[in-house]
Amino acid sequence: MEQTTPEFFHDFRQELMAGAEAHGAFQLSEFMEAFSTELIETGFIEGFELCHYRAQRGMRVDGYWFNDEGALDLFVADFDSRDELQSLTQTDVNAAFKRVENFFEASLSKRLFDDLDETTPEYGLSRQISDRKALIRKVNFFLVSERALSDRMQSIEGRQVSDIEATYHIWDISRLQRQRSSRGHKEALDIDFKEEFGSGLNSLPAHLGSGAYQSYLIVMPGEVLATLYGKHGARLLEQNVRSFLQARGKVNKGIRTTILNEPGMFFAYNNGITATAQEVEVEQGDEGLEIVRIKDLQIVNGGQTTASLFHTKRRDKAALDGVFVQMKLSVISPEDSEIVVPRISEYANTQNRVNAADFFSNHPFHVRMEEFSRRIWAPAHSGAMRETKWFYERARGQYADAQSKLSQGEQKRFKAEYPKPQMFTKTDIAKFENVWDDHPKWVNLGAQKNFARYAARIGKGWAKNQDNFNELYFRRAISRAIIFRWTEKMVSGEPWYNGGYRANIVAYAIAAIEEICKRADKVVDFGRCWNAQEVYPELEEALRKAAKFVNDDISQPPQGISNISEWCKKDSCWDRIREKIDQLESDIDLSFFKSLVSIDEQKIKQKQAKKTQKVDDGIDAQKKVLEVPAQKWTKIRQIGIHRRIFSEKEVEIIKIAEQIPQKIPTEKQSGILLGVIEKANNEGIM
Repeated sequence: MEQTTPEFFHDFRQELMAGAEAHGAFQLSEFMEAFSTELIETGFIEGFELCHYRAQRGMRVDGYWFNDEGALDLFVADFDSRDELQSLTQTDVNAAFKRVENFFEASLSKRLFDDLDETTPEYGLSRQISDRKALIRKVNFFLVSERALSDRMQSIEGRQVSDIEATYHIWDISRLQRQRSSRGHKEALDIDFKEEFGSGLNSLPAHLGSGAYQSYLIVMPGEVLATLYGKHGARLLEQNVRSFLQARGKVNKGIRTTILNEPGMFFAYNNGITATAQEVEVEQGDEGLEIVRIKDLQIVNGGQTTASLFHTKRRDKAALDGVFVQMKLSVISPEDSEIVVPRISEYANTQNRVNAADFFSNHPFHVRMEEFSRRIWAPAHSGAMRETKWFYERARGQYADAQSKLSQGEQKRFKAEYPKPQMFTKTDIAKFENVWDDHPKWVNLGAQKNFARYAARIGKGWAKNQDNFNELYFRRAISRAIIFRWTEKMVSGEPWYNGGYRANIVAYAIAAIEEICKRADKVVDFGRCWNAQEVYPELEEALRKAAKFVNDDISQPPQGISNISEWCKKDSCWDRIREKIDQLESDIDLSFFKSLVSIDEQKIKQKQAKKTQKVDDGIDAQKKVLEVPAQKWTKIRQIGIHRRIFSEKEVEIIKIAEQIPQKIPTEKQSGILLGVIEKANNEGIM
């Protein structure tokens, strides 16, 4: 039975209180974290920085994000830790937006920062708005509310605020509920081309037969594509492309040159765009078939072309009248999207083939982590009677989905086995891992960019040797999660903490500890954290000192840098901390260094874990091979030989598989047969 909005509100409130207690945070911070995470995951925003400021002069702001395209997102919260669900009226909405508008205008033209404490997040934000005045092309105001929007409330039209284009977005508790209950699918874009641009898109049907997906070849005007990107930004890009673009973020010089010098040749020179949609509406126009409406347009290849058109138009004032882009559009149902869209993107992104696949939730790495999380029991906490598991949510909404059809008693048992604080996502694991193994600045650049970096790194590692991602890797990742979340809670409770920059402090504090360990040729005893399911005392004390050390350092950015969060995104921030790391090292108790594990000991454990994983992979491969009937192997061999897709070695091993159960392929042969299955799938033989 579908949950009512009051029931959702009640559960959400309990979730907030539990989260605030677990993370040592204020409920407002937890509230903003919940909404911003949802908005980032679904592509409405790229990132989020908490910045709570409230003034008696009718100003308020609760968060922000500057993106790379001259847009500023400003957030204002409607949150009072209400006991019951209440209605959000037009008057409430107008008042909330007015307060955040006042903050923006005072920062933009009245030097509000002069009246603020230089060490606070609000000073950094206000100063940055003033400094970037000439670069801000658009401001997006977001109201996030724990109340339910009144049915009488009309949408708010965009307008100019201090001569800058402004848009207004309301995320109330009902909209959050709808988004969370969409079972992993984000709120779809619905584009009416006749209404927005005066005409449809010229197209040619490209689907044949009843079993084929609807497909169309479209001549897309560059002006239309740039306008759509300017309006909808990252929401227009499928998550893989969005993350991939954010990892690079540069305008393609060849595309720019063609637009400026040979716009009429753009169609001939450019490879075009591959896109998907949930639904399309077509009409017969004067010049043939026209697509007049597309629901959930998502670009799965060609994101850089799209972004480059937009940026060249904006920065170079380029006319796009003569620019056209070829687009291949496939209509894919939401039910099939998780399987089909990754394949479209992987095959379309040939030059970045490995990286393209890495972002998807069904990449083998994520599937393996999910399998570990459902199988491996974590030791009981100190004083607890029962063991629990850590739930890896490789696809958005899995944790809620797993409980949706359970009775109340079954839900209680599920939460006892998988406690909510022990649920973690793809972006979480990227955060936990990158502060130790890569560069802390990536965590400060936002969840999407950090995940893009992690995905590229894991993709290369997986291609090199997938056995490195074994049970030891999973347990170490959980230990790092425990350390990261404990450090967050610790920082919030320290007497020196003034309420700002917690994420930056946590990332650099952990990275500083890793740097000290590296210099000593040792590593933190992650096994001890796993066994106790908590941070051990010697590490606790070292992290406390590291957090204070980092806070003191980052709160004094170099001359000319006014925003501490921006300073923490630069390589030079980490370079400066590392230069002073000897000071921190000398302040840490000797007992911490005695608690560390030698690198040689760690390597022995990793080697054994790889061996075990290799055996597990072999057994798993045999299981999958044995599931395929012998007659199916015969069909695969016959068609494969006819189409010349298998090597002689593969054909000989298929012949062994045809004799199952009289003959059983070895683990090594089974690994080759899995490759045969993949080839057969790609050829449509299976």
